[in-house]
Amino acid sequence: PLSPAAVVGAGLGGSASAYFLQQHFGPQVQLDVYEQAGVGGRLATVTVNKQQYESRGASIHALSLHMQDFVKMLGLKHRREVAGKSAIFSGEHFVLEETDWYLLNLFRLWWHYGISFLRLQMWVEEVMEKFMRIYKYQAHGYAFSSLEELLRSLGGEAFVNMTQRSVAESLLEVGVTQRFVDDVIAAVLRSSYGQSVLVPAFAGAMSLAGAQGSTWAVEGGNKLVCSGLLKLTKANVISARVTGISLHSSEGRALYQVHYESTEGQGSAFYDLVVLTTPLHPSRSNFTFDNFEPPIADLPGAFQPSVTSVVHGYLNSSYFGFPDPKLFPFTSILTTDTPELFFHAMDNICPVNISAAFRRKQPQEAAVWRVLSPRPLDKPQLKTLFRSYYSVQVAEWQTYPRYDAAKALPPVVLHESLFYLSGVEWVASSMEMTAVAAKNVALLAYNRWHQQLDKIDQKDLMHKVKTEL
Repeated sequence: PLSPAAVVGAGLGGSASAYFLQQHFGPQVQLDVYEQAGVGGRLATVTVNKQQYESRGASIHALSLHMQDFVKMLGLKHRREVAGKSAIFSGEHFVLEETDWYLLNLFRLWWHYGISFLRLQMWVEEVMEKFMRIYKYQAHGYAFSSLEELLRSLGGEAFVNMTQRSVAESLLEVGVTQRFVDDVIAAVLRSSYGQSVLVPAFAGAMSLAGAQGSTWAVEGGNKLVCSGLLKLTKANVISARVTGISLHSSEGRALYQVHYESTEGQGSAFYDLVVLTTPLHPSRSNFTFDNFEPPIADLPGAFQPSVTSVVHGYLNSSYFGFPDPKLFPFTSILTTDTPELFFHAMDNICPVNISAAFRRKQPQEAAVWRVLSPRPLDKPQLKTLFRSYYSVQVAEWQTYPRYDAAKALPPVVLHESLFYLSGVEWVASSMEMTAVAAKNVALLAYNRWHQQLDKIDQKDLMHKVKTEL
């Protein structure tokens, strides 16, 4: 039987991996989860005026079945929706404005962009429909030893190719116009990934699905999913930074020694199985692998720096062409890819706990805005966006892969029972993608441990799953 297993990182990837490992290997598995910063990883909150706000990773797509399950199982609730309108700003004027009237929105999109809007929807729906097959495969215990195999089982070579070519190229090919790509698609990708329409088609499709579908968030903060899953699995959370892993063998099986540093000093422990959920890129972690033959190589690729500024202040609506702040109708502003625009998106955010009496501030009142930008905002830039402000809280992240830098997808299996989760972000980065990858790693670990090779990388799964029912 499998005895101790280690998970490195207690963000969503780590906490979901711990939960799924226990689900498959059984409650007797001893689980150690290493985390240096704090449970929740990037799902962090900031406090303004005694209220907490999400600083990142805010919305979850309606079709995120694993996330839906976690929330139900942990007895968490969906946060109450507070309506608001969005618009796309070009630096000089709004190229697209949302209204209260759904049909008018459709008509405007139609009027401006003709059939592009419909073609985009059909393209995204086709990708999502195929992607949803993963839940059936996972329910039947099937796993994949590489990201390519996983994609191939869902959408054939076309899905693998979608990680190698840009979303712009794919959309132009199905008849979406360049103008629609420049105005609308660019704005959505800037607000979700902080990058241009050159991101790969698959990552683009996932982000566009979130932009046009209904989304939700967790009452009290999305990070409650992480702490909840770790409590449920009774995982032993060790507050330490993992510095490396060395390989030993015992009775023909690999044994991994995890080395770590904590406030008490240095330590190490032995495990049968290890899942790494922190990015293995030289820019992000200085991690060593010892005694591995062949050696485990550094993974290529770079990360996109992005800055979140949570600003409590008065919006300077005249910058957006509204001299009278009372008349400013938008709660969320996306931007086109214009060189002089120094921010990607900004939205008037609600706290993570929304009471029944909660109402949005009037546009002329001080509100809490979250501004996403490639670099920290300087004083003149803050003065451009805000007439005045009480506080600014800045978080700099290396959040998303720099998608244009990716040539091949990272591996899932680094060694016999040593698995790598974060590589999935190079396919697409969202909470649900991470949860799907965590379930895949747990199934893969289980199937390999028990030599159930007929459950790994199977061809023609659609057919197999139908006949199993």
